[in-house]
Amino acid sequence: MKIETPDVLVVGLGPAGGRAAAVAAAANLDVVAIERRSQAGSPIQCAEFVPTMIERDVPKVRCVTQQMVARMLTFVEDEKPEETPDFRGYMIDRAAFDRMLAEEAALAGACCRYGISVLRIDKDGTVHTSDGGALRPRILIGADGPRSRVGAAIGQVNRALVDTRQVTAPLVLPHDATDIFLNADYRGGYGWLFPKGAVANIGVGVEIGLRHRLKPMLAALFDRLASSRRIGATAYGLTGGAIPVGGRLRAVGALGESAVLLAGDAAGLTNPVTGAGIASAVQSGALAGRAAADRLGGRTRALDEYEEELGDIFDAALGRAARRRQEVLASYEGGGRPDVRALSDGWIGSPHYWAA
Repeated sequence: MKIETPDVLVVGLGPAGGRAAAVAAAANLDVVAIERRSQAGSPIQCAEFVPTMIERDVPKVRCVTQQMVARMLTFVEDEKPEETPDFRGYMIDRAAFDRMLAEEAALAGACCRYGISVLRIDKDGTVHTSDGGALRPRILIGADGPRSRVGAAIGQVNRALVDTRQVTAPLVLPHDATDIFLNADYRGGYGWLFPKGAVANIGVGVEIGLRHRLKPMLAALFDRLASSRRIGATAYGLTGGAIPVGGRLRAVGALGESAVLLAGDAAGLTNPVTGAGIASAVQSGALAGRAAADRLGGRTRALDEYEEELGDIFDAALGRAARRRQEVLASYEGGGRPDVRALSDGWIGSPHYWAA
């Protein structure tokens, strides 16, 4: 079997993979990027909110923005909502966002291949793919999501997960806020209504062990919003997926002569309280692409510096959020109804925790 030997192989063309491929290819490296789906970004598996600060890393984000968000409303159990003013962000078309980043990678010179999955990864760094191919890159970048095959190959696995379900429905009236619903039944997660122009994304996330309850939980939230004339009665676009909530993993490893980097969800960079991860995926992907270019350009500490930079950027925020999450989960012990307000007090409603 002929084995391809690119400088860099990026697995996954979500926000992390798209940026990693673009930055590495812009440095004149031979970059191959593979994506298991037929196109980047589809189907959508997120609520599609990003903080305004992402414009620093993705200057064209407004090209795929459906609506601006001005504030946040937090509903704790059945109480009246608490408003967080000046909570600004963009509701994006996530499929178009991912495609835009993948197209930028292709324009930079990356060879982007779709409909190709990783079957296995050998200890020498050879990646076997569903089209019958085999690649042994000098640097392998895992941007393949919360259940990363690349991460598993170097012993880095996201073990704490939240599962989500989401539908889309028409909005009865325009809305300029992201709505968060905190309820003790949503153990380890929360519900949401995020407006996107004439429609809204409505969803629920809970600990992975309670995913069998997601369907009735989402139905109950949907009925509540429909009966109060917030949304129309017709839902469509059922989607969902896993979100890592255990904190950052070690993002650098090796398989034979191939160096390995993880970025985005594969590196556990989503916030353990909010589940936000698009901005951190974009940022870490670009850093991974630069680290690959620097390492292959002769900078011997480039990969160690990548690990250190991820720690400097993300560890403080992720660590605080992980501790708060554990405090809330601990309150479920003993069978009583926990006080979920702990998540609202300066956490869910803080723009900072939607950025990392």
